[in-house]
Amino acid sequence: MSVIETKLAELGVTLPDAPAPAANYVPYVIAGDLVYVSGQLPATADGMIKGKLGDDLTAEEGAVAAKACAISLLAQLKAACGGDIDRLERVVKLVGFVNSTADFPDQPKVINGASDFMVAALGDKGRHARSAVSAASLPFGVAVEIEAIFQIK
Repeated sequence: MSVIETKLAELGVTLPDAPAPAANYVPYVIAGDLVYVSGQLPATADGMIKGKLGDDLTAEEGAVAAKACAISLLAQLKAACGGDIDRLERVVKLVGFVNSTADFPDQPKVINGASDFMVAALGDKGRHARSAVSAASLPFGVAVEIEAIFQIK
């Protein structure tokens, strides 16, 4: 097992198979030493985490959804690296979209679910630049969608 997957296991996380794209796009693109991962949705063993922050979901529930997105991002990274996720140099940037009401102010708290997970799982390699943006709606009614840029060896 890789170093990163060992740390994930300590956190109680096993990477799933990388999710297939939902439309006419690729799940990731490698350009030089950067991997651009398409937006990932909050999939769990119980299905997609759906809802609108500020209406039927709290910031804490949104953070759980963001963590689920982060797990899928790492699964895509592993696929991009041919199964060797230890090629990761660092997380460069996360861009998080939060399905939220017009008056919901806590998008950063929601996306912290992904950011905190990346740092817990990857240490300093997990520290990144970030955006947390409100969205009027997201595909399939999900609570959160997150895309990422990773640097690899």
